[in-house]
Amino acid sequence: MTDHSSHSLPTSRRWLQMQVRMGLLLGFVLWTLGSGLSAADRKSDAAVTRTRKQVKMLDDLYKTAVVLITQHYVTEDSDLPAGTAAKALFAAMKKKGWHEVRLVDATGMPLNDENSPKDEFEKKSIEKLLAGDTWIEEVVKKDKKRYLRVTTAVPVVLKKCTMCHENYKNLPKGKAIGGLSYTVPIE
Repeated sequence: MTDHSSHSLPTSRRWLQMQVRMGLLLGFVLWTLGSGLSAADRKSDAAVTRTRKQVKMLDDLYKTAVVLITQHYVTEDSDLPAGTAAKALFAAMKKKGWHEVRLVDATGMPLNDENSPKDEFEKKSIEKLLAGDTWIEEVVKKDKKRYLRVTTAVPVVLKKCTMCHENYKNLPKGKAIGGLSYTVPIE
């Protein structure tokens, strides 16, 4: 949901050149280290890569749904807030055993205490979001199973968001006010 039309061509070219250099460097490092990895390690790395891609898709889906609900269905204070609808969707996904995702406040003034960071990963993620990061991740092991933990930034994107969140009225558009915290099984 980023508008890339405002980027200048020279900046885009520099960004592309940087990405190519980083890709070549990463490729070299992986090639150098790859000879020392076991087949199980390479398979494990591929599983993390697949799970990371899945989280990126889920993140786009959930954030797009919240924006569309807000734009098209939230017109009065009495309407179901998009965040409440998203939390119901998150609960349904968890109940079905797919993954866990939750809203985490970054303002220090959550509308619901349940949106406060729950563990060290979420607390560190919120610090990093407030410092400007947009994606924080780590692989964890719980009950002999591996999970990808990811927190992504939730910015203020619509003026209409202040219908439910008056405390965001003076924040600049795009400012991270929270995050989506994912726990996704690595398979």
